[in-house]
Amino acid sequence: MIRCSRQKLRSRMWSARRTDYCEMGDLMKTQLVSAIQLQEVELQEKPADKQQGSKDPHDGVSGDGDEDDEDDDGFSTETFSVEEAVETIGFGRFHILLFCIMGSANIVEAMEIMLLAVVSPEIRCEWQLQDWQVALVSTMVFLGFMLCGVLSGYLADRYGRWKVVFGGFVWSAYFSLLTSFAPSYGWFIFLRSMVGCGVAGVSQGFVLKTEFIPARYRPVLLPLATIFWMLGSMLIIILGMLVVPTLGWRWMIRLSLTPSIILIFLFKFIPESARYNVSAGNVSAALETLQRIAKMNRTSLPPGRLEEPMVQQRGNWRIILGSSFRTTSLLLWFSWFVASFTYYGLVLSSSELLEKNLLCVTDPDRDHLVKHQNQDGLCHCISFQLKDYQTLLISSLGEVALIPLNICLLNVLGRKMCMTLLQLGAAIVFMLLNICTTMFGFTALLFLLRSLVAMNFNVVYIYTAEVYPTVARSLGMGFCTSFSRIGGMIAPFIAQVLMSQSVILALSPFAVACVICALGNFLLPIETRGRALLQGS
Repeated sequence: MIRCSRQKLRSRMWSARRTDYCEMGDLMKTQLVSAIQLQEVELQEKPADKQQGSKDPHDGVSGDGDEDDEDDDGFSTETFSVEEAVETIGFGRFHILLFCIMGSANIVEAMEIMLLAVVSPEIRCEWQLQDWQVALVSTMVFLGFMLCGVLSGYLADRYGRWKVVFGGFVWSAYFSLLTSFAPSYGWFIFLRSMVGCGVAGVSQGFVLKTEFIPARYRPVLLPLATIFWMLGSMLIIILGMLVVPTLGWRWMIRLSLTPSIILIFLFKFIPESARYNVSAGNVSAALETLQRIAKMNRTSLPPGRLEEPMVQQRGNWRIILGSSFRTTSLLLWFSWFVASFTYYGLVLSSSELLEKNLLCVTDPDRDHLVKHQNQDGLCHCISFQLKDYQTLLISSLGEVALIPLNICLLNVLGRKMCMTLLQLGAAIVFMLLNICTTMFGFTALLFLLRSLVAMNFNVVYIYTAEVYPTVARSLGMGFCTSFSRIGGMIAPFIAQVLMSQSVILALSPFAVACVICALGNFLLPIETRGRALLQGS
């Protein structure tokens, strides 16, 4: 019995001791696991601390005190902006593609605007219109342009340039097609005003194009875009000469839509502006666009990563009227008003002078003598003759004749002085049109005047795209184009209504406006020659 009790006691003591050993083993295991986990956490935190210490791109100092341009993970701390990327990439194949496609947008815009000069005699004949009714057609087009100009600029700054330009293409093409089926004069002017609204969106393509071009190439490439405007003007005149006498003005409008339809499919090759994307906080899309451009141009981006702050106040009108840009904006609005007033006034005046033969020429041909015989009666059907189309064609060539001079003036004198001299020259030639001369002399004066007003319009476009920051560039352009269309709305009543009363009274307002505008251009506070495009305000 005693022996059994001792064995039981030993067994119980061994069990208790074994339990203590197990508990101690479990405790040691728990402490060991905790130590290992703590060590893992410390190992994970140390690189993070080092990385935080090396993120400052200004001092280039890493977390352990060593100066280095890379962190422990091998990522460069150098940064670059879109402006630096555009300048580094330079000019190449992408810009040639951009120049051709966006230049073709100028063809569409020119055809839609210049169509009025060709169609005016035809609709006057078809609907038996008075002078003020013909002038109202042009006014309604520019009214649509004016109302949608600011809206398109705001949308382009808020939601992207590409969307607005592409939407403008589709909108203007659709309503232009409907115009060819207009059953009455009222429907015609309404549909043409809708076309003007679409063209306002297309005009934002100039901003999209400018934001991709390096600063040193802008004074050369942007004036060359006038070639496309001239091609559009000549194309619509040639269509009028070939189609109107045989198929009528409606088929001329339908055939004029061909460039718009082609551009709708080609526009997919143009990316969204990288400057807009970074201002909207979409840095990855901007970087992808810049990498694509660099690949096309067979160059590379600057070293480092693309980094620019997101701008919240995109499309804010307070930037345009703030203390930095208030004077510039007010003077620019007037400059745009005069540029449009004189350009479209000249286009419509030349059409009116040829249609009604109000010219003082010393060698009129038989057709012009016949028109003189109709001036006592009310004759609505005085269509353009072949020589009238030829005169309009020659005057359109004037828009590109002085491009080399325009490029030289931009690079030597700058934007402000260039606009001042061009406006003064235009004022002089406007008054010279009152001199009685030969038909060749009139064509030469018309050629020269068309060159001057077209060059001025081009420089105004360039200056506006360069002077405003990216966050308000499209809105600034939208405000300016809207004020320009006010000039376009007034010009028909001077060129087509007052011209019938007195040629000198009709041409004098254009000359006076040019002189006043030249003074305003001289007083502009900012010169943009050689300056980088601003990103923020």
